[in-house]
Amino acid sequence: MEQTDIIHYISLGAGVQSSTMALMAAKGEITPKPEFAVFADTLAEPQSVYTWLDWLEKQLPFPVYRVMKGDLENDSTTVFTAKSGNTYARSAVPAFIIDAENKTGVMMRHCTQNHKIQTVLSFVRKKIGRKVSAIQWMGISIDEISRVRDSREEWKVNYYPLIDMGMSRYDCLKWMKLNGFPEPPRSACVFCPFHGDREWKNLKDNEPEAFARAVEYEKKYQETYLQVNNFRGTPFLHKSLKPLSEVDFDPTRDQINLFNNDCGGHCGV
Repeated sequence: MEQTDIIHYISLGAGVQSSTMALMAAKGEITPKPEFAVFADTLAEPQSVYTWLDWLEKQLPFPVYRVMKGDLENDSTTVFTAKSGNTYARSAVPAFIIDAENKTGVMMRHCTQNHKIQTVLSFVRKKIGRKVSAIQWMGISIDEISRVRDSREEWKVNYYPLIDMGMSRYDCLKWMKLNGFPEPPRSACVFCPFHGDREWKNLKDNEPEAFARAVEYEKKYQETYLQVNNFRGTPFLHKSLKPLSEVDFDPTRDQINLFNNDCGGHCGV
């Protein structure tokens, strides 16, 4: 890459919005052309996302780098022991919890920060060097404007092209169809508790291997937190606080889009 004072790159989630944004850049509808795109791989996406990413890379005139920080499934279900003897787990996912007194809550989330945000930033900083600034393109549409965030890094500015163009997720899907492109899948880890009933049902019906993986992950996650000191409660992947294998998914009573809470444009796009 030729060194410049400022470079543009895409934080690629490989879902509907970020894929549309990347293809629009490839067609020259958003400028300047990015130097590259970065996909943070948790090793936990459904196969449909990896198949889509293989196709997408071939459509883009700039490289897509797949970067990772370990295996999220393994990292979040491994129990560690501190020097003090206390046990703990890392890279927690935002599971729903209920304790012995029927008090409920949501676990603090570390997965996005550890396996998405920091993974991308570390790669980009190393690639461009410390004398170069960057503009990071984020695939957030106007219907998810609450996920817009200012950059916390002095060397980087976040840029939201779809927001500037007034495009919604529906507009992205319409643009893909008008340009003869297939519809992208939803990008998210198979065991992400932020799935709504529509997404869980789609996973169960159309990607049964991925759904089975989520069911087994929930059991492993629960076993993990039985071994963590001072953790009270049982984590579940669905808001109903029932085992995933027993939930009757009903898209008509879908939970709100929990990706809007805090993900900042790195998951579900």
